[in-house]
Amino acid sequence: MNKQTSMKVYQSVLPLFNCQFLHTLGKRCLSTTVMSGNLKQIDAGSGSVVGVNNLNEAFVLIDNVFTKISGSLKHFSVGPAGQLGVNTANNIFKFQSGNFIQFPGLLKQVDAGGDQIIAGVNMHDDIFCLNMDANNKWPSSTTPWVNINGKLKYYSCGPYSCWGVNSNDNIYIIRDVSNNVCSGSGSFVNIPGLLSMIEVATDGSVFGVNSQGNLYQSTTPWVQINGKLKYYSCGPYSCWGVNSYDYIFIIRVMTQC
Repeated sequence: MNKQTSMKVYQSVLPLFNCQFLHTLGKRCLSTTVMSGNLKQIDAGSGSVVGVNNLNEAFVLIDNVFTKISGSLKHFSVGPAGQLGVNTANNIFKFQSGNFIQFPGLLKQVDAGGDQIIAGVNMHDDIFCLNMDANNKWPSSTTPWVNINGKLKYYSCGPYSCWGVNSNDNIYIIRDVSNNVCSGSGSFVNIPGLLSMIEVATDGSVFGVNSQGNLYQSTTPWVQINGKLKYYSCGPYSCWGVNSYDYIFIIRVMTQC
């Protein structure tokens, strides 16, 4: 891992989020801290945070510092499946032993949030996933990607279900997903609402952003969260986002309101 460029945290609490209901964080008062530096995309999972900037440079959060690592990616994801990314040529890479190693296949967006399964969509909005055994045994085994019927532009998985949005921002869920049946039930169900991107946290809670940058959490029905972001992702203890100016935000639980 090359420590080349870092983006240090500076404490500037912004009133973007107040007392909001977030399933991951519970009914708590939240504080928002803006971090120095810029990212165009960010992802949180399994206690890690990763992202890429507008130069397609990849970063990993280490000791509260976003540290640049070798490699060029347009999308970077972290979760139980590992650290995976795709570059501008839609090649897939997995971060192993301090280096990105090219993974078989082509995807424009990849997700590592499922139960050790890999999921994503290609340049034609075709949907693919890879079961746990194939992911964990690679490169000593083949990579039998499973093609799931449907078309989505963005796809994200949790422990029991995967969610996606299509080119019209319609929202879909596929249930009964497991680490050995990544395609789940095989059938997508439409969920009311419109979102341009969607993320499933490792505890199964779902968050999304619409085309106006408004934030939502899936409860019954969707609940809007204060703030404007283009990417939003939650880990077990905090949520992270980037806005249209590529500013980075971390949303934490406050001990006192």
